[in-house]
Amino acid sequence: MSEGGSLVRLKELIERIQVGLLTTVDLDGALHTRPIQTLRCDADGTLWFFTDHHSPKAHELTHDMRVSVGYSEPAKKTYVVVTGQARILRDKALAAELWSFEQRAWYPKGLEDEHLSVLRVTMERAEYWETPGRASYLLAAAAAMISGRPATVGRDEKIP
Repeated sequence: MSEGGSLVRLKELIERIQVGLLTTVDLDGALHTRPIQTLRCDADGTLWFFTDHHSPKAHELTHDMRVSVGYSEPAKKTYVVVTGQARILRDKALAAELWSFEQRAWYPKGLEDEHLSVLRVTMERAEYWETPGRASYLLAAAAAMISGRPATVGRDEKIP
């Protein structure tokens, strides 16, 4: 599959799953992971989120920082990971563009909430895995036993 086709599929998967796990490095150098709702995934793989400007996450992201965002949909055996540069933006026009009513649960003052900021993750690399159901695993396992070669099941795409 071409990189363009892979990016299209990556975007579809992220938009379907929506909630990712953002991993940063905390101030002590330890990995810190937390759930985050994806507001938009651009055609180039750039991810957009809201974040609290005063949160520990924001303090960890005081400068451009490499992060990882993982997505998982076990029922469909689909997994995605994006790594890239994260940056917090204080941009009211962009926040208005990304805003939806459901965000009031976290930002009750809406777009005027002093804690509201935008988190952009510019993709450097992404991978996704899609695997078929149990029957495909069983057939692949049987083929592996007969051939003596490891099974290949599903699709693993890397971008770029």
